[in-house]
Amino acid sequence: MKSISIKINGEPLALDVEEHWTLLYLLREHLALTGTKEGCGRGECGACTVIVDGKPINSCLVLAPEVDGCEITTIEGEMRNGRLSPLQEAFIEMGAIQCGFCTPGMVMSARALLMRNPDPSEDEIVEAICGNLCRCTGYEPIIRAIREAAKRERNHER
Repeated sequence: MKSISIKINGEPLALDVEEHWTLLYLLREHLALTGTKEGCGRGECGACTVIVDGKPINSCLVLAPEVDGCEITTIEGEMRNGRLSPLQEAFIEMGAIQCGFCTPGMVMSARALLMRNPDPSEDEIVEAICGNLCRCTGYEPIIRAIREAAKRERNHER
């Protein structure tokens, strides 16, 4: 066992973790943050994407002890005051959710992009989500949703 201190969705936690646990395992099995999905388990599908210190990462590829001292945001942390974020709302409104399995990882990749670039081009959006696989939407609704969310968030900040 190793003791780690992390901040998850704004909440500081001190935890004892096994050296072999992945961050995905810690989130789902020990913290009941089941919005993060396990897809391939090899870092190829993006279903398990979370934000660690401002960067999107595949939580299936990171060992829990490696995130000691980090700030982690999961899909559960995307909501604000019990309400869906503009990004989540845009995904729903633009039909970017079908089966929904890829959605949490896709939203987290999009959030990481919007954190570093509030006005991304379509090419930047495509690049940001290139590590997230979706079998249902054909990606166009997802790209439209991210573009719309960026616009809403920029207008809301003013």
